[in-house]
Amino acid sequence: MSKPITIKFSDASLAEIHKIMSRYPEGKHKSALLPVLHIAQAEFDGWLSAETMDLVASVLKIQSIEVYEVASFYSMFHLAPVGNCVFDVCRTSSCWARGADDIIKHIGKRLNIKPGETTEDGMFTLKAVECLGSCGTAPMLQCGASFHENLTPEKVDALIESYKAEGKRKSYTDRDYKNTL
Repeated sequence: MSKPITIKFSDASLAEIHKIMSRYPEGKHKSALLPVLHIAQAEFDGWLSAETMDLVASVLKIQSIEVYEVASFYSMFHLAPVGNCVFDVCRTSSCWARGADDIIKHIGKRLNIKPGETTEDGMFTLKAVECLGSCGTAPMLQCGASFHENLTPEKVDALIESYKAEGKRKSYTDRDYKNTL
């Protein structure tokens, strides 16, 4: 027996979710799963707990396992708490050949973390991920919805300082759902 869901979406998030769902015929709302997961992750502290995924399943009227399968497949969804800024560094062929490993090592040394870890202050998480589709401008990383390409250690240092100064959580959505509560 599953536990009752004790969290809920803000009114703004729920309105956006229903708008997305309206693009699909009744019974086909699973098609809205990816954008709804982005909204959920943005609203619930940058990660998807089991309860959050159950809430998404409930709203879309699908099975929880369908949500878990998708959320666990894509590197852009986080199944554990992460920092405000997640640095997804591409490590596949083009990026690797153009120095992605050096970029990952530089970020790790600069922030005193390894891939999969978060800084003590909760600001940054470092992840090494599969192709992000920017082969011609390798090496690159993604932080929320922003791509940063042709990276060098100097560019990475400037990026870290910029994100530190901003001090905000980055998400894959263009809307800060946390501030609508």
